[in-house]
Order: sequence, then C-alpha cells, then structure tokens
Amino acid sequence: MKCTVIGAGKSGIAAALLAKRKGYEVFLTEVKSKDFYLKEIAELEQVGIEYEFGSNSEFALLNSELVITSPGVPPNSILIKLAELQKIPIISELEFAYQFIKNPIIAITGTNGKTTTTTLIDFILNNSGKKAVTAGNIGLPLSELVDKIDDETIIVCEVSSFQLDRIQNFRPNVAILLNITPDHLYYHKTMENYIGAKFKVFANQKENDLLIINSDDSETKKAENLTNGDVAFISIKNEVRGSFAKGNNLVINYPNQHKEENIMLLEEISIPGLHNQYNSMAAALAARYFEVSNENIRDSLMAFKGVEHRLEKVRVLDGVEYINDSKATNVNATWFALSSYNCPIIWLAGGRGDSNDYSELDELVNKNVKVIVAIGEEADAIFEHFCTKIKVIKEDSLFDAVNTAKKESEPGDVVLFTPACKSFDMFLNYEHRGDVYKDVVNSL
Repeated sequence: MKCTVIGAGKSGIAAALLAKRKGYEVFLTEVKSKDFYLKEIAELEQVGIEYEFGSNSEFALLNSELVITSPGVPPNSILIKLAELQKIPIISELEFAYQFIKNPIIAITGTNGKTTTTTLIDFILNNSGKKAVTAGNIGLPLSELVDKIDDETIIVCEVSSFQLDRIQNFRPNVAILLNITPDHLYYHKTMENYIGAKFKVFANQKENDLLIINSDDSETKKAENLTNGDVAFISIKNEVRGSFAKGNNLVINYPNQHKEENIMLLEEISIPGLHNQYNSMAAALAARYFEVSNENIRDSLMAFKGVEHRLEKVRVLDGVEYINDSKATNVNATWFALSSYNCPIIWLAGGRGDSNDYSELDELVNKNVKVIVAIGEEADAIFEHFCTKIKVIKEDSLFDAVNTAKKESEPGDVVLFTPACKSFDMFLNYEHRGDVYKDVVNSL
C-alpha cells in the first residue's frame, strides 16, 4: 500500500519512518527547500523513502491510497484539495500512529494551558512510581513511540486542533478540555470549526473513559452531554463532581461525589496564577483516574517547577524580576499572565496578530500594568488601543524592547514578556522568541 506524507517536520518524518517500518510504500512531500532538511533527508534515504522538497506536486499522490498530514498543513492547501477530489483518505499523524498503540493515553487539549498540564501530569505520574512519557504536540511525535515503549507506559499526549482535525478512531482513556477561546482561525476559518476540532478529543470515548471539562468555561461546558464516557469537572467558582476550589483548598470528590478530600492549599501550588490552579486540578483528576494517591498528587504539585517559556523566571536584576511567557501566543493566554502578579508590570507585547481583541485586557492593564512596550507587526495596533489609557512605547526589536523595559522599571516591578501574538513575524517559533528574550535579559 502506498501512502503520501505531507510535511517534513518532526511529526511528518516520524510518520514516514513508521509507515516504512510497517510495510507501506512511502512518499514524503515538503513545500520548503531541501536546504532546511539535510538531516531529515539522510534519514529518509537510509531507509529508502522517496521524497520531494520545494513543492507539493501532483506526482506525490500518484497511486497513493492514504495521505498522512502533518499538523498545521492547511485544509485549503493544493495537495489536500487534490487528495479530496481523488477521494484518497486523509488522516493526521496522530491518527496514523494510534492504530499501532496499545498504551493507555491521556489527551490534553484547549486553547491555553495544554503544555503545562501535559508536563505536570507526566511529572505527577513519574513522581508517584508510574511510567509515563509525553508525546504529541510536545515531547515525541506519537509515531516515534510505536514499538519503542512497553504497553504499560502511560502516554500523556498534548493534542492541538490541527492534530484532532483529521482523526477517525483516536480514543484516549482520559480526555481533558481546558478552555476554548478564539485561536487559529486562519486555519479553521470559523469558531464552529475550531470548537468542532477540539471536541473530537472525546468523540470516540466509551463508558469507562473519562472526560475532564472546565465547567467555568462556557464553550468546554457544552461537551458535557456529548460524550459517551464518564465526566468530571474542574472549577474555581463552583463545587462540582471532580476537583474544585473550596475556600483556600484544592478539593477532589472524584469518583465519589459525596466524599470530599482536601488535597492541599491553593497557595501551595508551586506555579503561579489562576490558570495554573485549573491546570493543577485537571492534572490531579487525570492522576486520580490512574489511582495515584492524594499524597503523591500534593507532593508533585508542590514540587513542579513549570515549563520553559510559560511564566518562566529568567532572573532578578536591580530588584526587578524578568519573566518569559513567550508561549502566550494569544490574548487569552496573556490575560492569565497579567492576572498572575500583584506588583507593577512592564508588559512586553507584540508579534503577528490573529484578529486580536485587546479590549479583553483593558481591566487588567488598568489595574496591573504601568508601561507597555510593543514590538512586531501588532505594535501599531497595541499602541492605538492602549495609548490613551497608559504609557505605550514602540520598539523595532526585542533587544530594544528589553532595554527600554529596564529603563522604565523600578525595584519591585516585573518585566513580563507575554506577547499575546504569534511569533512568525520576527522568529521561527515561540521557543526561538523566548530563547532570544532570555539571552537579551541575561546580557543586561
């Protein structure tokens, strides 16, 4: 059977190599130049996989019976449209790998908080003596784990809307819906399409599977009556079946709704911010599903140090704390970041917008921010929205922005780099952007 793999990123290469191992005739196509993929080409040639770089030609689909698409390949790409016209089945790398996986799976999705929650669950499970590994949108592609880990290892899988968009049978034992706010609309076109992709995370669940829903989020709450699995909730506002805030305590009453168990004080959670209370609750419920004790959950939540580029402490200089939140690629993520600090904030923002609505941040900016330093394609939009409310400075580079923030800061302030925008106007990705920020801060 011949299959065509679209995309030569980590997921695409992993899918191509897996397909070859499983006996497929494989052709990989990548629109970018081969100059960016010398290592990957060597891997393909070593196992005899045919390829093309620099175009997605019609030849790539010749005699193909299956198309495996990498995350982010847009649905309106020429090759996708051509495959649809030829009625060739199109699935995501996640779906392709899943058919060879026997392991229990926890799948985490949502607009924000996926990476922190995924990493936190992995930390709790391993810290309690279970075997777990991260995969999907972070860690290794699912395809790379096939035949490489024993069947008892729990796969903690961050799944994006891109990956979920083309699944058919993917079925996690535990699915987590953290939140849904507008994002990636350049790909999905409408909120309905975006929500529909997110909801696929639980589409194939059965009675003994668990769906964890943020009941404080109006969009995720709609999933409550759409699943065949068991449902548990997380909430800061209400007492629910699942995990919730009661006074100053993080409480769990799952699976027995009539038995409340205080896990810890909310202030004992090691990572700051209201959003991380939600993430910790979701992680605790996922761990509880796999029979991790309250003591191990509590100890892990107290010990976890967070993830790189998400409210990451870089350094303290002259009494000013510098925070890297480069992973905040949308307004909602930045809302949570700005709400996480009680001291005056110098906010570094900007990049490539995605129909950003900055009015959602007005109240927090008025309350917590003393200066905004704006960069990138959205600098003018940020300036125009906030300049009548607060001091806004536009800079041409992240280097200049950090140095301006230093000049504007006083002891006790926080310089918070939480862009609310994509990175692609100036950087390869949010990791590259965060690394540059840290380099600049550490050079001050």
